[in-house]
Amino acid sequence: MSGRTPPVLRPEHPPVRELAELAAHFGLESRGDLTGVTLTGITLSTTDLLPGDVYVGVRGVHAHGASYAADARAGGAVALVTDAAGVELAADSGLPILIVDSPRGSLGALASWVYRTSEFEGQLFGVTGTNGKTSSVYLLEAVLRQLDVVTGLSSTAERHIAGLTVVSRLTTPEATEFHALLARMREAGVGAVAVEVSAQALSRHRVDGVLFDVVGFTNLSHDHLDDYADMEEYFAAKLPLFTAERGRRGVVSLDSDYGTRVVEAADIPTTTITSRSEIDADWHVDVTEENAAYTSFRLRHADGRALETRIPLIGGHMAANAGLVLVMLVEAGYGFDDIQRAVADRGIDAYLPGRTERVSGDRGPSVYVDFGHSADAFENTLAAVRRFTTGRTIMVFGADGDRDATKRHEMARVAAEGCDVLVITDHHPRFEDPESIRRTLLKGAKTASNRPEIHEVSPPERAIRHAVGLAQEGDSILWAGPGHQDYREIRGVRTEYSARDEARAALREAGW
Repeated sequence: MSGRTPPVLRPEHPPVRELAELAAHFGLESRGDLTGVTLTGITLSTTDLLPGDVYVGVRGVHAHGASYAADARAGGAVALVTDAAGVELAADSGLPILIVDSPRGSLGALASWVYRTSEFEGQLFGVTGTNGKTSSVYLLEAVLRQLDVVTGLSSTAERHIAGLTVVSRLTTPEATEFHALLARMREAGVGAVAVEVSAQALSRHRVDGVLFDVVGFTNLSHDHLDDYADMEEYFAAKLPLFTAERGRRGVVSLDSDYGTRVVEAADIPTTTITSRSEIDADWHVDVTEENAAYTSFRLRHADGRALETRIPLIGGHMAANAGLVLVMLVEAGYGFDDIQRAVADRGIDAYLPGRTERVSGDRGPSVYVDFGHSADAFENTLAAVRRFTTGRTIMVFGADGDRDATKRHEMARVAAEGCDVLVITDHHPRFEDPESIRRTLLKGAKTASNRPEIHEVSPPERAIRHAVGLAQEGDSILWAGPGHQDYREIRGVRTEYSARDEARAALREAGW
């Protein structure tokens, strides 16, 4: 990425809409002359603005977006949407202004109207949870392709449109970008879209104006307490996805205790699934075979229906994700027999960038790069790696700066519990002191009942080489945190960086 921001995907032939019609449709008060003004897009960023756009001025942490209205006009904006405070700031911009009470809260409805996304005829699938969202949408897209459906995908890692792939910015794009993306997918003939839906996306109106055909819940564990006051507030942020305003049907995993609470709170029909044999659910996932290349499992319903398949991933938690998406497809109306035929012979043919991704060759230690950044993710992934490691398990990880600091201690403790050698390093320090972050991680690691060999190595380029230098044939190295990302963020600057490339280079340099 070389520090560049990934592009916003828009329709190649956007609909031309009348500004006066937009104002009339939503009953908006206006300033200036709307007569004859046409628009072809909508954005809340002057960086992404194209000629013909309506610019939306939103109050930010440090400034009000309407203060940039003159810049927006210079960039080709044809109008401004903002609140009463923004009207005063943009009075001299020369742009016609539409006034709304909450610009951010209105984004979804406005963008849906501008891009006509209500006319999208494809199916929409949304997955939320703390861990497993990205894996689930990739697995969902893979099965849809095996069912001969033209697919789209929106995840933390990438956006897909009928074979076109671009790097993502946010886990779930802003509402203006999301509706533009759906319009582009409609042009490409996409028949089904798998979308990763974060708690922040729901809290910040990023999926407003979208009704998902089926929504799924993976699990909930400690994370994002920099955005939410406590776990209850974080949990509550997930629940709107399981309302009639957001989804038609739901599939909920009961593998975490929060699953039962999602079912109780949902006001849409829900189906349950679990990989825990002691829990009563509509569907069960039973792992039947595990090795270093794949995990096989059986999906069975209480009525006796069952299918067997496999995924090219390690870990029972990944099988649980795969079971969830298969049930989501059943709930969407795909025939169980058709799904069974699609996945029976070759399994689910999915590639998940940076999700327990093996980047090593046939010789030397096995090296896995993973995006996991919570204690729960560490525990599941370490357990999966250890299961196929004949030698020692070596873990390399760091923690995000300027993000939830309350989880760092437990992340480090869980990492230490699950490995033989622990290498603590840096991740995205952002504006925090990386040495201070590492110091917290070291303290957490030393509280583990297990006593691994602990190393502190900075920066991560040195850390992975140090880990490879410690490793022997039969050992495994899990580098958790960076996953698919191709940058590090240091003091506001994104520098080009790939954990996958660094790991491969370290192996080559060590003669493996």
